[in-house]
This record gives sequence, structure tokens and C-alpha cells, in this order.
Amino acid sequence: MSGNSVGGAVDLHSHSTASDGTLTPRELVREAVRHGVRVLAVTDHDSTEGLAEAIDEAARHPPLQIVPGLEINCDVERGEIHVLGYYVEYEAAWFRDFLREQRVERRARVTRIAARLAELGMPIDPGEVLTLAKEGSAGRPHVARVMVKHGYVKSVREAFDKYLRAGGPANVPRKRLTPVEAVATIRRAHGVPVFAHPGLADHDEMIPELVRAGLMGIESWYPEHSASQTADYLALCRRHDLVATGGSDYHGPQAGRTNPPGSPAVPMSAFDELKARAAHARASVPLASDSGHPR
Repeated sequence: MSGNSVGGAVDLHSHSTASDGTLTPRELVREAVRHGVRVLAVTDHDSTEGLAEAIDEAARHPPLQIVPGLEINCDVERGEIHVLGYYVEYEAAWFRDFLREQRVERRARVTRIAARLAELGMPIDPGEVLTLAKEGSAGRPHVARVMVKHGYVKSVREAFDKYLRAGGPANVPRKRLTPVEAVATIRRAHGVPVFAHPGLADHDEMIPELVRAGLMGIESWYPEHSASQTADYLALCRRHDLVATGGSDYHGPQAGRTNPPGSPAVPMSAFDELKARAAHARASVPLASDSGHPR
């Protein structure tokens, strides 16, 4: 991929209160503007409910552009894989039903995690977690914030490192959705599926299988990727003809991360190529019938 990096100009990974972020979509957009972001993807977990508000706010801050997206989490052996989806037809009835089912499972999982925490001597009320999440996609970051409030841990990061990480003593599996199924769902919605922060997932061996399933990109620029990891993922993108994307994974203040929107720097050419791949995805035949979920 060619193109010069423009610090802060492109951020293709962020979260709002529509999932586990701490800023409303409107506040997220304002924070991105404050940090010089010109292209912002709002990629909430299993939710596109924040997009309308983000797009409305962005219209007040030209030339900022909003890229509609989402992030789907999948449990796999020895961890988890996240798949970002860009430019999906998120208002399609079948897709809204899919996301609704995902959010119902997230709320049920909170109850299972609370039961596990009680067994570990750290009781919490699932209702308190769900109240914190409001109408958004409930998840482990909400659980972590409640754990901090009750004094079980000092930070969200500590909650994850000690208890809620993949394989941690308080983590419980999700309803089974494979990365291949997540990729197929995004392709069916005429979107661009991208392997999120693969350096955290540590499952690079799955990339060829995901490419065969329809994967169109790899998140190469990421705050916790080393320089050598970034170089490796850029090379994989060239090898498999994938778009290289990147973003901050910003969740707002008090969310356990310190990097602001627009960090790390992502080249504007990444956005240009993402748009080109989106046009290709829209012109492609869906991988499954529009009458039901992917098998």
C-alpha cells in the first residue's frame, strides 16, 4: 500500500456507549475532531445503533467523514478473534435481527460472568452491569468497571489481566460464532470484513482460511502492535491482496487505554483503498441467501 501517513487523520476503529465505550457517539465525534481526525470509523461491538448520532454530529464538523462499521467477537480455541465490518448494509432487517440476537447473548453472558465472579468471592449484581451498559451492547468492559467500583480491582486493565481476559478465571464462553461465520455475515451484508488487531489474537495461522471465507483486510496499524508486527501484517496484506487498515480502538477516558483517537497514524490511502474494497463488496454476490443467517 502506498501513501504517506498523516498523523491523526484516519482512525478506522473506535467505540461509543452503543457498546463498551465511555463516550456517547456525539461525544466520540467531538473528541476525534479535537485530535485532528478527518476519517472516523465507529465500530461498536455487535451494534450499529450509534451510527445515526455520530453521522449527525460529524455533519457539524466538516470535513470529518464517518465510516459506518461494527466489530464482532468470536471465541476460538486458546483465545478469541474479532472481525471488523465496514460499510455493511446495517439497516437490512435480517442484519438487525442478527445483531439483536448477538446483544441478547451478551446480556446473558454478563449473568454467567457474574456467577463466576461470585464463585471467586467477588459478587456483583448483573443488573448493575446492564444499567451501566444502558441500551448498548453489554460486555466485559462494563463488568470490569463495576469491579473497579466495588474495589475488587484498581483498574479496568487489572480486571482483564487478572480475571476477564480470554482464558481468565472469570471469563465464560460466548454462544458459538466462528470467525468464518462472522466474515460470511459481513460479506452477506455487502460489507468489508477485516481481521481486527491480529497481534492480540495470536492466531495468524487462521488468516488463509479467513481469506478463503471472504476476508478482505487486516488491521495492521494498531496501538499494541510492535513495528515488526505491523510490517508483517502489511506484508500479509500484499501477499493475499487485502486492504491494510488501522485504528486507535479508542473507548473513551477511564477505559483502560491511554492512546487518543487518531493514534497510531494511519495513511489516508488506507481509507481510499477501503472505499474501493467496499464498492467491490457491494457489487459481489452474497455468500448466503438473503432469506436466512449464514450456515
